[in-house]
Amino acid sequence: MDVSQAAFHRGAAPDPRAGTRARPHPPADTSPEASLARLETLAHILDTAFLIPGINRRVGLEAVIGLVPVVGDIAGAVISSYIVYEAKRLGAPRWLIARMALNVAFDGAVGIVPLAGDLFDAAFKANRRNVRLLRRWMERSGTVRPSEIEGTAVRLDG
Repeated sequence: MDVSQAAFHRGAAPDPRAGTRARPHPPADTSPEASLARLETLAHILDTAFLIPGINRRVGLEAVIGLVPVVGDIAGAVISSYIVYEAKRLGAPRWLIARMALNVAFDGAVGIVPLAGDLFDAAFKANRRNVRLLRRWMERSGTVRPSEIEGTAVRLDG
């Protein structure tokens, strides 16, 4: 180990003339809970990230890129398909994958219509629907813990 590498290991800045060494990235969390959290974040960005002032309506990046004719709608469908791919990777059943794929296809097909499609894109929110379907299936199958407690609350007065 030469002097520049020793300084690098002690936490000092490496000598730029000594060559660079890439630091290894920490491994990504691949647990079902972490994957679901990433998908929920992606769905939020795609469907509800921005608030339109005055009408208090939320739209996402997919509605914005959908304003570009044809190319924007195709790009939105490709990005939305990633959620379906992740659901398949997480072991979702075929019927759920098919339902999620139909949501993406329906959103993409209607989104191609020039103005009405953009309004529909802002209202339908296929990505949020798909993540909600995936979460519900994962909670029922015991893959993740429920985010809400089901049942009826009873007040006990003593």
